[in-house]
Amino acid sequence: MNEMREVEVAVTGAGQAGLAAAYHLRRTGFEPERDFVVLDHSPGPGGAWQFRWPSLTYGRVHGMHALPGRELTGADPGRPSSEVIAEYFTDYERAFDLRVRRPVDVTAVREGANGRLLVESSDGTWATKALINATGTWDRPFWPRYPGQENFRGRQFHTARYPGPQAFAGLRVVVVGGGASGTQHLLELAPYAAATTWVTRRPPVFREGPFDEDAGRAAVALVEERVRQGLPPKSVVSVTGLPLNDAIRQGLADGVLDRLPMFDRITPDGVEWKDGRRVSADVILWATGFRPAVDHLAPLRLREPGGGIRVEGTRAVVDPRVHLVGYGPSASTIGANRAGRAAVRDIRRLIAEPAGVPAAA
Repeated sequence: MNEMREVEVAVTGAGQAGLAAAYHLRRTGFEPERDFVVLDHSPGPGGAWQFRWPSLTYGRVHGMHALPGRELTGADPGRPSSEVIAEYFTDYERAFDLRVRRPVDVTAVREGANGRLLVESSDGTWATKALINATGTWDRPFWPRYPGQENFRGRQFHTARYPGPQAFAGLRVVVVGGGASGTQHLLELAPYAAATTWVTRRPPVFREGPFDEDAGRAAVALVEERVRQGLPPKSVVSVTGLPLNDAIRQGLADGVLDRLPMFDRITPDGVEWKDGRRVSADVILWATGFRPAVDHLAPLRLREPGGGIRVEGTRAVVDPRVHLVGYGPSASTIGANRAGRAAVRDIRRLIAEPAGVPAAA
């Protein structure tokens, strides 16, 4: 459809970051559909959580912070997290009348007339004074390329489409990746698999002791410095190391977490190293992370030579009308909450009250 509509602010994405931003827009007097619009690619509420595997129950979720203004209470820890959090997000959208439009694919954001940005989507084009981009990373799983990969006769999964541990019953599995998802999936599927092999590019770093507030701030600062320099962001987890909890200790003791260096090529029947070592495999599970889903911003030329978008706070340095929430240092549930609030505060200053922005509540 070619319909053109005008709003003060467009929000792309309705995961934790997008809903937090929409809440703060609503709270400070912006009306949904009149002053702002929320466009979401997913088929229903829940952000990336709705796609998590069934064995990830709510009780096993770590670091899930409630959205601003409404706690998540009384959830059954034995229910799948995908169901619990999707229901919570559904209730949240209704409670604050956020009127999320979905499923909507945003295809491009480009320069428009009179200083506005044009958000082109499957729901038409929106001319907006400011954009809050909260598209996350779930739609951009990173698949490394290795020689021989196309000839592998087994199956390859990325953790974005992890089917649960039962799918690996009786199979020989190679798990690639040294982050939290790699170790979690490996430990979960190992009791079902015929054999497992763990490979990582770098030796894993295990962190002992509590991860306190000071350590958290230090980790966020490292990621923040990268985006300030215009480098591709790393996750907060990537700079904190893996917590040496009871499950990890048991995995080390059992030999499940006996790490091998990265293989050099993939054969039809498995993987192979330069020294001649071979491992037969039925499945390769790529726990190799995600990249920010920001290709639709390409017409604005925000990327720096280093490959990332340079960000100060949440504001894209190249274009102050564009705010990225859930990007880099705010790519956590609590970080997304704070980023949503900060973005709305800055956007209010940008578009200013004389232009018709409602007064702060």
